[in-house]
Amino acid sequence: MIIENTPLQDLMLITPNVYQDDRGYFMESYNLQKLEKAIKVKFVQDNESLSQKDVLRGLHFQVPPFAQAKLVRVIQGSILDVAVDLRKDSVTFGKYFKHIISGENKKQLFIPEGFAHGFLSLENHTILNYKCSNYYHPQSERSIIWNDSDLNIDWQINSPILAKKDQLAEKFSTFENPF
Repeated sequence: MIIENTPLQDLMLITPNVYQDDRGYFMESYNLQKLEKAIKVKFVQDNESLSQKDVLRGLHFQVPPFAQAKLVRVIQGSILDVAVDLRKDSVTFGKYFKHIISGENKKQLFIPEGFAHGFLSLENHTILNYKCSNYYHPQSERSIIWNDSDLNIDWQINSPILAKKDQLAEKFSTFENPF
């Protein structure tokens, strides 16, 4: 398992060892012993979503005391995965990182508490699985608008398919930042 730092403080890209032969493949998608030095988080919930091509979900986060760290991976299909640092005291505050994660490359993104997260599905029938460090708490959920001009994220799409809540999300410059 290769654990790489990204340009954003505490955000990590993880590449598992994949063993392939003519039968298929085997990999460890999660190993606490291998990750605990880099990721000091206890995961309590697994979530899974299915998205069609051009569906954009995000940028989502939960506020303290229900903030969540996430470990994101794609089982099938591919996504453009985006994380935005919302931590006011971070040297990378307001910066974003994006990376293509797919069922083929098997990469994972560790997103610490204090980040907003979103993704664009690049294929039909994309299945995303992610571990969370805290339980879902609807009253603590917040969103920043996907096309915020201050963040200036190049999603590589002009008109994604959005949920109503994502169409009504807040601007980065005006959201109440608890981090």
